[in-house]
Amino acid sequence: MTTTAKPTFQDFLDWIETRRKEGQVVYGEQAQAWTVLGHPEVNEMLSEPTVFGSDITSAMPQVDDELSLFSKGNFVQMDDPRHRYLRGTVSRAFTPKMVANLEPRIEQLTNDLLDAAGTEFDLVDALAYPLPVIVIANMLGIPISDQALFRQWADALLDQDVPQDKPVADVRAELFAKMAPVMREMNDYFLAFIRDRRRNPGDDLTSKLTQVEEDGKKLDDEEIIGFVGLLLLAGHITTTATLGNSLLTFHENQDAIAEVRADLSLLPAAIEEVLRLRTPFPRVARVTRQDTVLGGKEIPAGQLIAPFLTAANRDERVFANPNRFDLHREPNHHVTFGKGIHVCLGAPLARLEARVALRIMFERYSDIQVVEDKVEERNPFNMVAVTKLPLVVRPV
Repeated sequence: MTTTAKPTFQDFLDWIETRRKEGQVVYGEQAQAWTVLGHPEVNEMLSEPTVFGSDITSAMPQVDDELSLFSKGNFVQMDDPRHRYLRGTVSRAFTPKMVANLEPRIEQLTNDLLDAAGTEFDLVDALAYPLPVIVIANMLGIPISDQALFRQWADALLDQDVPQDKPVADVRAELFAKMAPVMREMNDYFLAFIRDRRRNPGDDLTSKLTQVEEDGKKLDDEEIIGFVGLLLLAGHITTTATLGNSLLTFHENQDAIAEVRADLSLLPAAIEEVLRLRTPFPRVARVTRQDTVLGGKEIPAGQLIAPFLTAANRDERVFANPNRFDLHREPNHHVTFGKGIHVCLGAPLARLEARVALRIMFERYSDIQVVEDKVEERNPFNMVAVTKLPLVVRPV
């Protein structure tokens, strides 16, 4: 799809279903890559990292040095054994106990931010962006006074046009050429911060990363850039998107949300259904590491392949009435946070932040209305999220 106007979420869903008519696993001649739409097929891909690798550099042309620098510590795009070691170095910061211990702080932040918001406010500006940024920045030791800068980076990286009628390799090269200045600014910022933490360590996660050793050798500053950048950006973007997507979905499903208001124990199920219907990261990328068969299609080694999480989450073979918000959907085996060795490390934190923030909003406000004609959304081929969600609320 190439258009001068930003595609809507419905445009994206229509594109998916048009492709699905060709099959659940489709090779795109224009994109020169495979698209995987079905839930069982995506599930199989995510569960077999030895067949479907996350390090796609072998299938893509060399990109800008700034991205290469950022990628040195980006374990999301690595395969084992390197991935296993690097992910293990940060996983201790996201244990169930450590995440649960953050709940009082998340409650306090949510109430403080909403106290300052009034009765007419933009959800993203007032709560959905600052809440997770403050939480993850505090974990990393990064100054929260720079949160406006972090938002600029996220907007610049996520608001790019992603044409679907050009080779993926060409699109990727064009995107990274546009993003190089932002990547350079990010790398310079993180490198200076990491070097300061190495000289003046504290009790934060970044300081701990400077002390990590692999085979008797500490991670160098350049390797830590990808760690810190990934945790900061991914650590807030998913929650920001989930909060906005939740309020928008709740607005569209008033009867179901009335049921949640009457019984807040249903809130976690409501959030899971939002995550299924409005999957924040719509797709990921893999490369075949060997000849394989997926969905009845023979795929040679070295092929770029994109599992569409949004499409998998709306596969009618798995989800009855897949386009319907069903508060009581059971089971709800969505793949929003991935599966297998690359399952989202921050998923428990994102769920906790969403649950706490939405519960407090329901407790504080007897009515929450979205100003529909002023809602602004991201390009859904990049990310399914709102950038503006004006609300009018009525305090209890």
